[in-house]
Amino acid sequence: MEHPYGYIKDNKVYLKGFLNQEDRIIGEVKESEASTIKYFEERFELAQKKVADLKKNIEENQNKGSFLMKLIHLRESLMQYDALGDFVPLIEELNNLEEYLNEIIAANRERNLEIKRGLILEAESIKDSTDWKETSEKFKDLKLRWIKTGPVDPELKEEIETAFQEAANTFFENRKNYFEGLALQADENIKVYESLVVQAREAFNMQDAKQAFEISKKIQKQWKESGKVPAERRQPLWDEFSKLNNRIFSRFKRTVQGNNPRAPRLRPFEVVKKVEQLAEEMRSISFGPITPEKLSKAKRMQAEWKSLPPKKPREAQQYSRSFVFFTDVVFEKSFLNKLARSKYDNFLDLSEQEQKQIKANIIKDLIGRDEKELNTVKENAEKFHSHESDFETILYRKLGAYKRKLDVKNHILKELSNK
Repeated sequence: MEHPYGYIKDNKVYLKGFLNQEDRIIGEVKESEASTIKYFEERFELAQKKVADLKKNIEENQNKGSFLMKLIHLRESLMQYDALGDFVPLIEELNNLEEYLNEIIAANRERNLEIKRGLILEAESIKDSTDWKETSEKFKDLKLRWIKTGPVDPELKEEIETAFQEAANTFFENRKNYFEGLALQADENIKVYESLVVQAREAFNMQDAKQAFEISKKIQKQWKESGKVPAERRQPLWDEFSKLNNRIFSRFKRTVQGNNPRAPRLRPFEVVKKVEQLAEEMRSISFGPITPEKLSKAKRMQAEWKSLPPKKPREAQQYSRSFVFFTDVVFEKSFLNKLARSKYDNFLDLSEQEQKQIKANIIKDLIGRDEKELNTVKENAEKFHSHESDFETILYRKLGAYKRKLDVKNHILKELSNK
């Protein structure tokens, strides 16, 4: 039985050769020749549908180049497809589509090459930067944009990939070397701090308070001039160092002023002047973040305050209240720093604004707690009355202490909110 594109011979179904292919067997007669021919014609209709569907997908999708391999596989399969029909127009249709896709792919690759060359220029311009944090973020963004950009001509792929990677490697190698250098320098610096702590211990154990004080002044100056180390390594050393020096200073003050009967006594106007000076200095160091150096200075000023006469002139009362208030501010801020660091492991890595927000939230919680405690004291005072003569005085002082605590915290909150 003959067919325009095949025939039946010896109960076998043949497809006539096309595009330099020989005739080939595609099946055998099952029930009848007519039904077998119809079966293979219907299979050809399926092949036509596959080509039509592929063409439609290419037309409707934006990323047309992604269909190229599917087209090539379909064309290869059609050359061996078991069906009866005219395969030549289908193959030619696929050839035309391939040429169309190749033009699009070539244009896309050219555009991708232009984009990637631009990214290489950006990478080259920042590869020698020493702003490690900001530039690391820029390289992260560049890498993301590079990945999102499509492929280039395979012949140029290795060249541009290498150029981009070399720029990135230059920066990250420099960053690695920098931080390794910092770590080595920190190891050297920490030895200096450890040595100063040892000297502070030795000075503290000296019998001569004046000599110990002179050594203390010298090593505190050396501490300030020493190099940087990570805060978590420096802080324990500083805690011991500052404590030892504060004790040395206190002992020296007691020796000079307390135990020396010939030490000159301050006259009232001198006491007022000293109190005013201490109050102003304490107010000054209370502004802004409380550094370990500020905290140490505040402790030394407290020692000076204790060396003054307990009963101070009337003219010094206002300055005295100011000194006490700003002393509380300094130590409350120091406590706030410790609390923030204990609650947030990455606190020191956060931006200044983020740190302020965390502190503000903590201080608000503390204010709420103190307000509740103050209200409880007031309510209990209203319910409980005593005939003891000093009851009113004790209660007044207790309420005053709570109010001052609230005033201190509100002062810190205002400072955090205004900056």
